[in-house]
Amino acid sequence: MHAWAVVANGEPLQEITAPTPEPQGTQVLLEVLHCGVCHSDVHLWDGHYQLGGDKKLLLKDRGVSLPLVMGHEIVGRVVKLGPQARGVAVGELKIVYPWLGCGTCALCRGDQDNMCLTTRSLGVFQPGGYASHVIVPEPRHLVDLGTLSPPVAATLACSGLTAYGAVKKALPPAADDPVVIVGAGGLGLSAIAILRALGHEHIVCVDLAAKNRAAALAAGATTAVDATVPNLAEAITAACGRPVGFIIDFVNSSVTAKAAFDALRRGGRLIAVGFFGGELNVPLPLVPLRALTIAGSYVGSPVDLRELVALAQSGKLPPIPVASVPQSSATEVLGQLRDGKITGRVVLASPAAVPAEVPMAAVRA
Repeated sequence: MHAWAVVANGEPLQEITAPTPEPQGTQVLLEVLHCGVCHSDVHLWDGHYQLGGDKKLLLKDRGVSLPLVMGHEIVGRVVKLGPQARGVAVGELKIVYPWLGCGTCALCRGDQDNMCLTTRSLGVFQPGGYASHVIVPEPRHLVDLGTLSPPVAATLACSGLTAYGAVKKALPPAADDPVVIVGAGGLGLSAIAILRALGHEHIVCVDLAAKNRAAALAAGATTAVDATVPNLAEAITAACGRPVGFIIDFVNSSVTAKAAFDALRRGGRLIAVGFFGGELNVPLPLVPLRALTIAGSYVGSPVDLRELVALAQSGKLPPIPVASVPQSSATEVLGQLRDGKITGRVVLASPAAVPAEVPMAAVRA
C-alpha cells in the first residue's frame, strides 16, 4: 500500500510504501476512495495544540508518534474481511467511524467509543485515510452511504459528526430560541445545516471573514455577526435580540470563548468544540449565580454517526461545499487550511476513486 505521511512536523508530507495490512479476527480492510482534510489534521501536522499563555500541548506527549498517516474522514470500499467479521460484504462502500477506543471496555461495547480512556483513533494513533488502504477493527464501525456522494459522505465522519454531537448538547426547547454558531468553517456550516434540517429557525453565526459569513447565510443562518467588532458579546446579544441561551464555539479561542461566556443568559450553555487555543478566565461566582454550563464536546459516538447519516439520507440535510483533489495535494491543502483560505471542506481522492477534477486553485479563497 502507499500513503502520505507526516515524517517531520510542519514539513511536507512524504509518500511512503508499506505492506498492505491483512485483516485479522473481526477486522475489515478497505480500499480508501476519499478522505477529508480536517483542521485537527493541521494540529497533528504541526505537532501541538496552543493552550494559551505561551503553553503548548505536544502531541508526542499524548502518544502520537511519527511517521503518521493522518486522515479520519474516510469513505472506502470493502476489499477483505477477517475470519470473524460479519455483516459486511466485499465491494460495499462504507463510511468509517474513526474515533476508536480499546474495543473491549463497557464504553466501547456500549457504542461510546469516543469516550474510551484508551484512545486509538484512526489517523491519530494508528494509520488513517491519507493512504490506499485502511484497517477497521469491527464491522460496527462502518456505515452504509446509501445514495450519498462519497466525497460529501466522507466529511460526515468528523466535520458532520462533531457538529451533530455539539448540536445535540445544545438543542433549545423552542425552534425560535437563538442558537449562536461561532466559526463558519466546515464545522460551523455543518452545524447550521443540521440545525435547519432539525427544524430550527433562529441561527446566528459569528465569523471574522466576510466570505465565511456569506457562506453561513447561504447555508441557512438567519444573521451573521462580524467577529472583529469592538464588543463582540454585545453584538451577539443584539443579533439574537435577547441574551443567548445556546452558543456552540467551533473556534474556541480566548476571544471567542470570553465573548460567548459574556453573552450567555441565565441558564445558558456554552459548548466548546474548537482547538484554536487560548484560555478563559471566568469569574466563578457568576457560574452558579447565572446557572451557566460550560461543556466540551468531542466528536460523537457510532450511534451519532448512524443518526447523522440517516438524516443526510433522508434528504433533509443539504451538503456543505466540498471539493475533491488528488492525495498528492495533501500538503498544499493543509497549508491553505492553516491560513484560513479554504471555504467548506476539501477531501483527498485516492487513485482508486474517480479522478479528482477540482484543481487546488479552485478551492482557495
